Amino acid sequence: MKISSKIISIEAREILDSRGNPTVEVELETSLGIFKSSVPSGASKGKYEALELRDGEKRYQGKGVLKAVKKINQVIAPKLREKEVVNQKEIDRVLINLDGTKNKSLLGANSILGVSLAVARAGAKAKDLPLYQYLAQLSQNENQFKIPFACFNVINGGVHAGNELDFQEFMIVPQEKIFSKNLQIAVEIYHQLKKIIKKKYGNLATNVGDEGGFAPPLKKPQEAIELILKASKNLGYLKKIKIILDIAASQFFENGQYKTRFGIFKGKELVNYYLNLIKKYPILGLEDPFSEDDWENWKLLREKVKKKILIIGDDLLATNPERIKMANEKNACNGAIIKINQIGTLTEAIEAVKLAQSFGWKIIVSHRSGETTDDFIADFSVGIGADFIKAGAPARGERVVKYNRLLKIEKELQSL
Repeated sequence: MKISSKIISIEAREILDSRGNPTVEVELETSLGIFKSSVPSGASKGKYEALELRDGEKRYQGKGVLKAVKKINQVIAPKLREKEVVNQKEIDRVLINLDGTKNKSLLGANSILGVSLAVARAGAKAKDLPLYQYLAQLSQNENQFKIPFACFNVINGGVHAGNELDFQEFMIVPQEKIFSKNLQIAVEIYHQLKKIIKKKYGNLATNVGDEGGFAPPLKKPQEAIELILKASKNLGYLKKIKIILDIAASQFFENGQYKTRFGIFKGKELVNYYLNLIKKYPILGLEDPFSEDDWENWKLLREKVKKKILIIGDDLLATNPERIKMANEKNACNGAIIKINQIGTLTEAIEAVKLAQSFGWKIIVSHRSGETTDDFIADFSVGIGADFIKAGAPARGERVVKYNRLLKIEKELQSL
């Protein structure tokens, strides 16, 4: 049943994210109700991401978003009043043109995205569809709905944690066909891992990083992987999980070298290091194994691993169709991280997804380290037919809300 529904009002406010930093929340009103969205923020940001508008004043150490809120309330809202929420592409185009810059620097990607996602929620209601089904229509995803495999970040490092691990995320990917079973496996491994870390390193070692994973006092990536495998083996899950590592290598790339606490590497040396890890451990994918401009070594690693594992671009691609085209031409990767706030509108994110899928790449929908309790990406991952979703550890409310939403969607799909 299609119902015409026009925007009555849009109002934004400043709220806090999971790191205690300000972010934007948007309330959009139509005759069918009020629809909310809130915007996440990353700590590990690539230089090709759309710009996040911050106040830059003393308040909140410069991280306030009152400028972004003002842009929504005074610039965006008047332009969108009376527009039909089911016209997502048209509304996103208005937002893009209203900003007029290549990287959303006038209005800010956080301002634009908050509105874009609220419009999508209102559009789903207007069409009387669950959000994931509406997003499937917007992305012309006619495949059978599926719940993506989840990548659970159980050990944190890099800029997400206060330890000495240079690699940013150590994720387990349970391989069962049912999401609820994979969630159970991840939770059990997570708690087993906590016991192992506590016994080996003491109570303080079970503190968690930004994304809910543990941050034990480790330096070498192998040590983190061994802990995960031990926890999995203790529970009989060793053959039921794979591992994805988010290296976030741009964070430790300096003057043409990769400077880690466990060694300094030239590009080709780091390629060999990764090949040894892949040979020894059940690694499914490496995310951002090199700096975002180190095309030569991205290509070299892809050639070496062929189709054995996923080489995944995040900072490299920034959910940007231009960067995705470039990466395909250079044969740099075969997997794409999709973060809607890297590009700024839902329409552009869908365009990035469709392009990457046309190249035969795997799609990994991702949260950010500074999250909110908005569960939009759960529906988004199902709607676009993503292969994977990463939303952090199976702990902390802002992470678990995404997984709980996927549980609900799975139940709905089973009854279709």
